[in-house]
Amino acid sequence: MIALLLALGSSLAYGCADFLGGLGARKAHVLRTVMIAAPASLAVELVLWPLLGASFSTAALGWGAASGVASAAAFALLYRTLAIGPMNVLSPVTALVSAALPVGVGLLQGEHLSVAGLVGLPLALVAVVLVSTGPGTGSARLSRAALLLAFGAGAAIALQLIFLHQAPSDSGVAPLIVGRAVSSAITLAAAGLMRRKLGPERPAYAISAAAGALDSVANLLFLLAARSGDLAVVAVIVALYPAGTVLLARGVLAERIHRGQLVGLGTAAVAVSLLALT
Repeated sequence: MIALLLALGSSLAYGCADFLGGLGARKAHVLRTVMIAAPASLAVELVLWPLLGASFSTAALGWGAASGVASAAAFALLYRTLAIGPMNVLSPVTALVSAALPVGVGLLQGEHLSVAGLVGLPLALVAVVLVSTGPGTGSARLSRAALLLAFGAGAAIALQLIFLHQAPSDSGVAPLIVGRAVSSAITLAAAGLMRRKLGPERPAYAISAAAGALDSVANLLFLLAARSGDLAVVAVIVALYPAGTVLLARGVLAERIHRGQLVGLGTAAVAVSLLALT
């Protein structure tokens, strides 16, 4: 139950971070938003260091760095996907892959599910797709390149979670600090190379910093959840993060929640209830 609550908290934090990041990207180039969010995220993890401890062993450094590379790759692939295809169609692909791969890894590593878990897990995967699906999905036409990019983005997100899970359980927040430092360095280097294409708009500093801070909180809650529960269950709950984004968009921006998303939210509630019984 503790792992489930931590995973739900991580999912909510990821959803809030994505919502704020999206708002920031409306005001300036998305890389300008990340240039503020990345240092803010790293700062939060450095503040957590004396509180939660950190052991920078070889394994923690290696898995942390790998998660950072995967995080940077996920950002690049998502950004490219947004540029060439409708994300309201591609987002379910990304979300489903990001959930399914860690589930597979967890089961291959010997994790076992109860009867309720065997029902709740696929139900949660269905909820991930429904919540992520936007309007106009049925009429949009996709290119093979766009689908491959969406799949790649989901795989990169999944690898980030898997790599964090593989870090030693006694390493504290060391994998998060290393991963964030690596991903920030890669992202800031990319922003520097593309500085002429970023435009003159100033980023929304407060919104961008808040998005970065929430992303760190989400990573921490995922790490704690994965250390105290099964990766298969934790990963699929975390992948429900679009639900938080959808609800915030409804409450703050008065965006309409579509019928499929409402069904997805209800399905998610049932799935979480079943997984709580595992």
